[in-house]
Amino acid sequence: MTNHTTQHVLKTQNTAKQSPHRTLCVVALLAMTSLTGCSSLSVTGVPVSRVPRQLLNSERKDDFEDISMLRLRQDSPEYYALGPGDVLGFYAQNLFATENELPPVHYSENSALPPAVGVPVPVREDGTISLPYLEPFNVEGMSLVEATELIRRAYTEQTEEGQDPILKADSQVSLSMIHRRTVRVLVIREESGAVADVTKRGTGTIVDLPAYENDVLHALSQTGGLPGLDAKNEVLIYRGMFADGVNYDQILNNACLDQCNCEDECFCDESPMPDPPNVTRIALRYHPTRPPTFTHENILLNDNDIVIIRSRDKETFFTAGLLGGGEHLLPRDKDLDIIGAIAMAGGPLGNNGTGVGSIGLGGRGGGGGGNQACQPSEVILIRELPCGNQISMKIDLNKALTSRSERILIQPNDVVMLRYTLGEEVGNLLIGLLPSYLIGRGGGRNGGF
Repeated sequence: MTNHTTQHVLKTQNTAKQSPHRTLCVVALLAMTSLTGCSSLSVTGVPVSRVPRQLLNSERKDDFEDISMLRLRQDSPEYYALGPGDVLGFYAQNLFATENELPPVHYSENSALPPAVGVPVPVREDGTISLPYLEPFNVEGMSLVEATELIRRAYTEQTEEGQDPILKADSQVSLSMIHRRTVRVLVIREESGAVADVTKRGTGTIVDLPAYENDVLHALSQTGGLPGLDAKNEVLIYRGMFADGVNYDQILNNACLDQCNCEDECFCDESPMPDPPNVTRIALRYHPTRPPTFTHENILLNDNDIVIIRSRDKETFFTAGLLGGGEHLLPRDKDLDIIGAIAMAGGPLGNNGTGVGSIGLGGRGGGGGGNQACQPSEVILIRELPCGNQISMKIDLNKALTSRSERILIQPNDVVMLRYTLGEEVGNLLIGLLPSYLIGRGGGRNGGF
């Protein structure tokens, strides 16, 4: 009995020396057994080919077009119409000064205006001006030429009562522009670097826009240009006063309460809240089948209007698994599919060459699998559903590289988890053990395996 046992042991040792690969297989089987309990394999997913299209389809950003910048500025007028807030320079020969005294000259801060000659005369809130020896008369809506001719006639022509004119018929009378009326608005930009040399978020700028330049395009050009890539591609204009904001808050609160009281949240109306009456939303990109509908009046700005460019901090997706934990901002104006998301996160996408050169490097690389012979090819994408639940979808990267049906678009709040398949994990384990046998012990030269 003892001899039989001794022979069995020696036979086993000889078998191990002659067939070391059998030992590796045993180790691999034990590794597979232990891997089945690993938490990384506990997350399962539905193959993306079986997921309903309505959960995958989203509006493609690549199909959108930029609006014409001409729609953001107002039309140039035929002439500058006078109005409240304008300051005019009035001069009448021999009315204010002696014959040899020169009239005052005013140089405007606006380089587009020529020097003005005369005494400053403001256009009052009711559109009238007040001049010496004349009753106030209305000049609102008139051009400078029309207002000048009206004043000249008033001073040089005989009145209805038969009184002599105030000035001689050949007296010089002129009217010029000292200061154009302006519109003061507040521009708030939530993206970073909205103004030169300013990197903090939430910059606010008070802007004075001259008449006929009080539009969205001029307000943006004075505060840093169009929205940056970390801002939404739209402009919000808030009009009205404090009471308008209170009314909207009450309407929004009532709408939220109606949604919270819904018995079946899957059938509740979860459409975006409508804009309040005192808010104008101007989209800077549009789908060709749905051109923007805002009017010329919508882009005009008035005193106390607030122009806001919102940040898009919530338009992010998350990574996990071999990609590591992270949060990444989605591109604003182009689509991002699963391949692009892995590339953005610095994940591996296939081998460099045939993969033969990676043999012997197993286990030396980082967690991303960059030096592994078998690259990870399985992605679990977790997506939120309208009802508050979530769905896990399984994507084969090998198919996604060649088939667009597997290359789904990433949406905000998606979780992208890259991992090895069981076969890839075992393959990397076996290749990682080969160098220790072939190189470390030299094929039995130093006593065998």
